[in-house]
Amino acid sequence: MDRYQRQTVLKEFGPEAQEMLKDASVLVVGAGGLGIPVLQYLNAMGVGTLGIVEQDVVEITNLQRQVLYTENDLGKPKLDVVLKRLQTQNSNTRFKVFDTFLSRQNALDIISEFDVVVDGTDNFPTRYLINDSCVILKKPFVSGAIQGFEGQLSVFNFQDGPTYRCLFPNMPGQAEIPNCNENGVLGVVPGIIGNLQALEVIKVITGRGEALSGKLLLFNGLLQSYQTISFSRCPENMAITSLQESYGMELCDVYNTLKLEDLEKLSKEGTTIQLIDVRTEEEYTNYCLPHIKSKNIPLDELLARTQELDLNSPIYILCQSGKRSAVAVKQLEELNLGPTLYHIEGGINRFLTLSQ
Repeated sequence: MDRYQRQTVLKEFGPEAQEMLKDASVLVVGAGGLGIPVLQYLNAMGVGTLGIVEQDVVEITNLQRQVLYTENDLGKPKLDVVLKRLQTQNSNTRFKVFDTFLSRQNALDIISEFDVVVDGTDNFPTRYLINDSCVILKKPFVSGAIQGFEGQLSVFNFQDGPTYRCLFPNMPGQAEIPNCNENGVLGVVPGIIGNLQALEVIKVITGRGEALSGKLLLFNGLLQSYQTISFSRCPENMAITSLQESYGMELCDVYNTLKLEDLEKLSKEGTTIQLIDVRTEEEYTNYCLPHIKSKNIPLDELLARTQELDLNSPIYILCQSGKRSAVAVKQLEELNLGPTLYHIEGGINRFLTLSQ
């Protein structure tokens, strides 16, 4: 108990709360900008069991905000790096790692093993999947989101409180979702929101303080301001008994996916590559692949410019991270134009990592 003396000495916390942490299990979905501070602080503070869901690798663009990773970790699986660092930080913690992305097929099995879930992801489909799974399993989850200089935070499904769908009933369409590659995020903002998520987890586990259930905390880094908005519980959102047939995360599984290094190999072998870069014109002007000729057709213009595509040759779709290219492949596939379509996994970010 000497290790945790600085928090057990707190009259409002004490040894009893520390025992609650030791007996608790927390699942963190995503070991990125939000998940890293959550994992580091929960590990340091003595949460007994930590679960980590992650299947990504460390990329050069991660380093400005995912501060656990270093240049020596580029290209390595995040899960391997995180586990090693956390074990060094606290050898008493029990870790359960899941080398996968959360999906409709595995969400209920994984989440059922834990007391609290933390959403450290960066996409709406996974948030809705986590919400529905937690409603079915009656698990609270702590959600954070970031964009630019701003962040938001709330606790859902806690003690019969509102769910994520009570605040955001329906998943936004693709055109309504802000793109982090275009809009960016200030490196320190995920750390601020991630630490606040860790604090909410501690409150949920120990019952100390008042959790942000039914309240959405809004943070503005430029103004250094915090605003809290209340929202109500909708009983129909508590009645979920099964997961939806799809959460829109199956794009890369359904369509042809090609690694960037395989694309480069084809190019070196003399294969003619029809490469369509669906990033914005500004992104494309700032940087494009230096050794494979590409054509820039932004995603929001793609369907109106299909006449510019050679329908007699395979089409390879590229973006910054692989998310927009997957959407582009889906859109073109639905038109039944004829050519084979390939989504380039990892996009420009993967090239930048491989070139280090």
